[in-house]
Formats: sequence, structure tokens, C-alpha cells
Amino acid sequence: MPQIQIALNRFGLGIRAGETPPADPRRWLLDQLERYDPAPAAVASLPGSRQLVTQLAAVRLDRQEREKAMAEQSGQQMAAQADNPEREILRPLRQSYVEAAAARNMAAFASATPFMERLVAFWSNHFAVSIDKPATLGLAGAFENEAIRPHVMGKFSSMLLAVERHPAMLLYLDQAQSIGPNSKLAEAAQRRGAQRQPGLNENLAREILELHTLGVRSGYSQADVTEFAKALTGWTVTGLGRIARLLPYTSGEYAFVPQLHEPGPRTVAGKRYADDGEKMGQAILMDLAAHPATARHIATKLARHFAADDPPAPLVARLEQAFLKTGGDLPALYRILIDAPEIWEAKGSKFRQPWEWLTAVQRASGVPFPAQATVFTLNQLGQSPWKPGSPAGWDDIAASWAAPDALLRRVEVANRYARSLTALDARALAPKLFPDSLSEATRQAIARADSGQQALALLFVSPEMLRR
Repeated sequence: MPQIQIALNRFGLGIRAGETPPADPRRWLLDQLERYDPAPAAVASLPGSRQLVTQLAAVRLDRQEREKAMAEQSGQQMAAQADNPEREILRPLRQSYVEAAAARNMAAFASATPFMERLVAFWSNHFAVSIDKPATLGLAGAFENEAIRPHVMGKFSSMLLAVERHPAMLLYLDQAQSIGPNSKLAEAAQRRGAQRQPGLNENLAREILELHTLGVRSGYSQADVTEFAKALTGWTVTGLGRIARLLPYTSGEYAFVPQLHEPGPRTVAGKRYADDGEKMGQAILMDLAAHPATARHIATKLARHFAADDPPAPLVARLEQAFLKTGGDLPALYRILIDAPEIWEAKGSKFRQPWEWLTAVQRASGVPFPAQATVFTLNQLGQSPWKPGSPAGWDDIAASWAAPDALLRRVEVANRYARSLTALDARALAPKLFPDSLSEATRQAIARADSGQQALALLFVSPEMLRR
């Protein structure tokens, strides 16, 4: 594959319609590190997490009032109102989700720094939240814009701290409801004989160790998970549930609430930490961010994303060493990727995930999908925005995306999209998209198409478009 194609597609998101290919592919990528805008126009005007948590609180209150009203009604009245109340209650959150997904699509579509947009998506997937939970539905976009984008050019530790304290992550992994068994709040509940006793939730601690930092099979134990979870008690979101009634914090923000914190020192990954309230959890996070296992975990994922499904060991080693040497400086890792011969001389190619493919198709045509159609189409392709279904995020290997039924859905989308692009000529467009690398098979397929729209659809599902 020519180097210009690797720069545009392996590192970037495909060339934009009318764009001149870069004369120096590596310099073009390096320059993007300097020109990165963490708040592009498409996402800058979206509501922030404070406003969205307030929206979530209103939705929860609406649900409680409806449930109370239904409990007071007759069976016939309840049946009449139960047709689809959940969908109606969640409508404001879904609207915020659609707007954020559309803005994200526009940012990638219009970006002059597509390498950086790819990195935003990479880190957002590494620290995945899923909209499967209503609490996360409206906040997923704000999570990416507030906890990921501002830290893409910083230290890994800074991004880690921002992610773990963001309301979306605290709600998604149930940290907001984790309460120390011997905390002041738990003791008060025991004294008054409350039916529902507060308790410890280990979800956030476990996923930090397994997915965000050290990685699986890195040697941490269940005891480490429990101790870390106790250290994190008190990290919560203001303006929701009992916290809203307890303390006069500003609604919709991260806060450390001492009344929820489990007292006592903790030992995590062999190191003992004195109980210093909020600072204890921060200290553990910083040590995890600098751990050799974390360096290996991050290096492997970056190499897999940019080089090959089976990441080259020498590239992983160089990234790992740079991570440890620079204290997790992310731009240092990006520069190693740009210099890596394993990427520029790669014999194979990465199969584009649905979001990558759809973004490349839109950039090639110069026509973005409408807002609602963006979510619908990605859902059809099997990769709904911020809905990987688990904290592990989306898979990054071809076997997860290249099944026959998945390819058939891309053909359906390509045909539908091509019918709306009556002014585009695939025969003229193809060599601009893939200068010096358009295959003879694709050229002939386009030339022999029965119509202009069929030629365009064939170009969109050609091997050149499906891979990067």
C-alpha cells in the first residue's frame, strides 16, 4: 500500500472530497499533533455533564411520580398507561444522545486532523461507557468531550483521572452508589434499622484494574479489587439520589463525600496507602497509571489498532519503553507510531470497523448523513455510538466485523446512500480517493456498472474502502 494511503486511511479517516493529498505523509501526521483542537465546532456547543445530570435527575423524578400515580390507579387505568411509558420517560435523554452522536459524526466528517479524531475514538473506546444504562444514555457524548478530548495530547495519568471522576463513568460502573460498609452513612442507616442497607460496589475498581490500566492476567487479585473499591468510596456524582438530599453540592459534578468513605488504610498491588480521604484513591490511580503492566497493556492496544490485529512485538516493546520513560506522555507514543516501519511497510491491512467505514464514505462523498440517520445507520451496521454493550469496548480485530451478514449490511447502506448522491461520478472519484493504489478489479467493476449510483455503491464497498 502506498505511504500516502497509509497516512490517509490507516492513520486517518479517509480523504475529504476535494482535498489535495499531502505531499509528505509523515509530516502531515506530525503537524496534526500541533493543530489538534480538543473542542471542534461540531461538539463545542453541546450541553455539558452538569446540565445533562440535571436532565437525568428530572427524568428519574418523572419516573417516580408516574410509578406513584400508577400505584394509586385501578388495574384498567394502569394497563392503559403502561403501553410505553419508559420510552416516553427517556425521550429527553435519547434526544441528547442523538444530538451528541450527530455532532461526533460531523466532527469526524469535517476534521482537517483526522489522525487526532481517530485517537479520540481510540481512547473513548479504551475507556468505554455504554448507553445500555439509562443513566449513561444522555451523558456518553459529554464523557468523550470532557474526559477524553482535552487529554488526548497530555499524559495518560491525566486522562485516567478525568475519566474515573466523570459522572458518566461513575454512574455506568455504579461507583456513585458505592458506600463503605463502615462509613458514617452506613452506620447511620444501621442505627435507624433501614430496610435497605448501603454497601460496597466493586465494578469501577475491577474495570480500572482489568481494562483501563493493568489488563487481564497481570497478576492483581480479588483482594486488590476489594481494597481499591474501598479506597474509592466517597467518589460520587452530586445532584442525584440520596446525595442530592444530603449535601448542598452543585448538581451534576464529581465530588468526594466523606460520609460515604470507608475509613482505614488500604493495600493495593502490594503497596500500602494511608487513609487520606479522596487523595488515597488518586494516589492508587497514579501508581496504576505508571505501572509496567499498564505500559504493556496500552502499547499492545495501540499497536493492534494502527499496525495489525496481531500486534508486532518490536513495536509493542518500543511503545512500552516510551510509555515508561516519559511517564505516559501520549504524544511521545503517537510519534513512535508515525515512525514505525511496522505500519508503513505492513503487508496486510486493517479491516475498517463500521464507524470508520461510514466516516470514510461520508468524507469521500462530501455529504454527511442527517443527525437521526447517523444513529440509525450505525445501529444497522452493528456499531451504535457509545453502545459497545460492555466496559471492554468494541473489538479491534477483523474477525469481529467481517462476517458475511455484516458485509451485506454495508452493501445495503452503500446502495441507499449512493441513490442520494446523484451528482457524484464514481469513475472520476475513485482515483482521487486512492491515488496510485486503485486496483484494476475495482476500476473495472465501476466501469461496468449499470448506472452511476450502482458504480458509486460498488466503490463504497470495494476492498479499498473496506480496509485501511
